[in-house]
Amino acid sequence: IAIAVFIAGCQSNSMPDQLVFEWPADEGLKAEDFFVSDANAQAVAMLSAPETWPELKLVLVGPEGSGKSHLARIFQDERDASVFTPSDIPRNYSAPYPVVIEDADSIPESEEEALFHLHNNLRAAGLPLLLTARLTPSRWALALPDLKSRMVATTVAQIEDPDDELLHILLAKLFADRQVMPPPSVINYVATRMDRSYVAAREIVEQLDRVALADKKQINIKMAAALLDI
Repeated sequence: IAIAVFIAGCQSNSMPDQLVFEWPADEGLKAEDFFVSDANAQAVAMLSAPETWPELKLVLVGPEGSGKSHLARIFQDERDASVFTPSDIPRNYSAPYPVVIEDADSIPESEEEALFHLHNNLRAAGLPLLLTARLTPSRWALALPDLKSRMVATTVAQIEDPDDELLHILLAKLFADRQVMPPPSVINYVATRMDRSYVAAREIVEQLDRVALADKKQINIKMAAALLDI
């Protein structure tokens, strides 16, 4: 994975110490920004070949922050797919494009019938349907029996918790998205001591970036130790 890193070094001594500007992270969501490891390799392979999905439908399941939306964006770009959330599913979808439904396990009961008809319309048209979720379809709280049976029968591609390699790369990417890059020793220190989850990685990067901006210092092991309470 190639990551471009820019270190912001312009600071004015006339600025009050407590004044900190938090610029939004410019998150890389292209195919080359996604790192494939043992934790997600099977899911990536399945998304690359929708023609092999049983009945042309797939549910991409993974923890929060695991890259489901990133992979959905790649699928959208490569397949010219339409992307919807559970609250804006079209009632009569007829466009000749594949469809992605993000966060499908949070669909409200009022939108279940729309998803049911969309599922059937895509199947009849021979178009792929990709859904992302944190939970497998058998655990979705669906009230419509026909929709539930169709979702439970959908093939699942699972993203697992991050392995060591992915966790190191994820931390580096999250820092790079914020246009900072601490020394490798800091990333290694954090990766070997933090909770092993995608959410924890995002939170520690946000916190370290905030502290470094406030202190006007480069991120270092001492900062990391303080945040990790070590």
